[in-house]
Amino acid sequence: MKTLQKGDAAPNFSSIDEQGNTIQYSDYKGKKLVVFFYPKASTPGCINEACNLRDHYKELQDNGYELLGVSADSTKRQSNFKNKYKFPFPLLADESKEVINAFGVWGPKKFMGREYNGIHRKTFLIDENGIIDRVIDKVKTKDHAAQILSEN
Repeated sequence: MKTLQKGDAAPNFSSIDEQGNTIQYSDYKGKKLVVFFYPKASTPGCINEACNLRDHYKELQDNGYELLGVSADSTKRQSNFKNKYKFPFPLLADESKEVINAFGVWGPKKFMGREYNGIHRKTFLIDENGIIDRVIDKVKTKDHAAQILSEN
C-alpha cells in the first residue's frame, strides 16, 4: 500500500456518489477539498466521524473546505447512510476501489487477531492547486473536524 503523502498531487479521480451522480476531482478545481476515507457506512466509528463533520460543516466551509466521503459501499448503502444522518456532503460509492487505490488507502489490516485487506481510515486535505497539504493518519472519529481545522 503506497499512500499519497503531503506534497503529492491529488489524483484525477472519477466515481459515483450515493445518488449515482458522477463526481470527479475536476469538479473541485480551485477549491480546498477534504477527502475522508472510512471503512464501512453505518458502523459506529464511521457514524461518529461523519456526524462530527456534519455538525461542523458550516465551520469547515467557512474555512474554505469542501468535503467528500469515500468508502467501497454500494450506492444504496451510501444513500441510506447519508439520508439517515442528513449529511450535507457527497459520499462516493467506490465499489471498484479506483479512488481508494489512487490515494493508497487499501491494504492489510488487523482486527481481533485476524488479518484482512480493507480501507484504512485516513483523511487528505488538498489545497486549491491540487496538492496534498496534509494527511491525517490517526483520525479521531469524535473530534475529526477539529483535527482538520488545526494547523498541524
